[in-house]
Amino acid sequence: MLTLFAFIFTIGIIVTIHEYGHFQVARWCGVKVIRFSIGFGKPLWKKTLGSDQTEFVLAAIPLGGYVKMLDERELKAEKEAGEASNNYSEADLVRAFNRQSVYKRIAIVIAGPIANLLLAIVIYWFLFMQGITGIMPIIGQVEPNSIAAQANFKTGEMIQTINSKQVNTWAEAGLMLFESAIENETVEIKAVDKNNELYLHKLNLAALAKGADSDILNEIGITVFRPEVPAILAQILPNSAAEHAGLLTDDQVLSINGLQTDTWSDVVNLVKASPNQALNFNVQRQQKIVSKIVTPEGVKENNVMVGKIGAGVKLYQEQLDKVMIKQYYSGMDSLAMSIAKTWNTSTFSLKMMWYMVAGKASWKGISGPVTIATYAGESAGLGWKPFLGFIALVSISIGILNLLPIPVLDGGHLMYYMAEIIKGSAVSEQVMMLGQKVGFGLLGLLMFLALFNDINRIVTG
Repeated sequence: MLTLFAFIFTIGIIVTIHEYGHFQVARWCGVKVIRFSIGFGKPLWKKTLGSDQTEFVLAAIPLGGYVKMLDERELKAEKEAGEASNNYSEADLVRAFNRQSVYKRIAIVIAGPIANLLLAIVIYWFLFMQGITGIMPIIGQVEPNSIAAQANFKTGEMIQTINSKQVNTWAEAGLMLFESAIENETVEIKAVDKNNELYLHKLNLAALAKGADSDILNEIGITVFRPEVPAILAQILPNSAAEHAGLLTDDQVLSINGLQTDTWSDVVNLVKASPNQALNFNVQRQQKIVSKIVTPEGVKENNVMVGKIGAGVKLYQEQLDKVMIKQYYSGMDSLAMSIAKTWNTSTFSLKMMWYMVAGKASWKGISGPVTIATYAGESAGLGWKPFLGFIALVSISIGILNLLPIPVLDGGHLMYYMAEIIKGSAVSEQVMMLGQKVGFGLLGLLMFLALFNDINRIVTG
């Protein structure tokens, strides 16, 4: 229910803001708006408001929306199809969308995607003012013979810069490394150890043939540093292997199959190495030692089967303070950073689209409604800040997608209007009809790929 609600709320907010952008700029340009619809299909609620008697509609299928403006071409098509059409006066027809200057039409069409980007800026602005929490870029284990090992990385080093750009969190570091991996670059990384000694590492990412496809840190051979904490359980997930075995919150794992588990890392390593294998857990429960047989569920992770029992570890604030960083910013700094983040995310999205076309990145990166719904539910479960960040990210994606020069999308209309400015006359109806067929074909292909990827993720894990 949380996933369903979060998905509908996310799409509803993003679609409403997008369509309101078209609606408001159309009104500013003097265009008569006939209908403002959130969703498609059968209307669940509708109300007529305003001097133009605009019909506001909430429809059954919450996967989009539209703003219908008075347009003589649509009136002509309706009459040719024998459909009933309202009779509009000449005063109304002067306000038709098709009679507006090409620059007004451009403003109306581009307003939707811009509204999505503005929504992201406002959300990020608010989040930055609340303070941003992240995991310090401290290196955990370095896999032997990995790219990181060849670059002489050591456990405990903290990354300071990547290619001279300051790094504060693992999220920033991961994104920078991901982009560099796609470009097959060698990156220079400055890091300091526990004694504050500075090291310069050159990380060759050209060897990462699948860098754009998978967990970049795993491909490089680095894990995120986690403080050593006692193996005391803080959370048991419903219907998990831990729950089925009878483990309880506050149980302290003393040993697994006779191997002593001093820290939570010991438990994780033994469980991950034993998918679908029965393990004998000795746990301390209050003043007693209890033995439980736990069979970790096998889960595919980066194409490797690992074990998981569905239990979390108890963490204390002093332990979190060792690896977490929280930064606060003023209102103006937050605004500048929100604009920069929206710009960087937008350009990165465009780069990824180009990389897919050029064959540098896999088409598996395209996600459909199932994946969006899944992440909406997961982010909502983590709290309102991650959920707002997710909404901002999807809003940027929808805005950028709509700017692509594909007929039937906003970007396709902008392409026609640019051609109109260059040639001095509107694009012919024949060309627009052909473009519409091509556009629907391309959108159909994208939807097929997105749904295929969604189903593939479910089936393969």
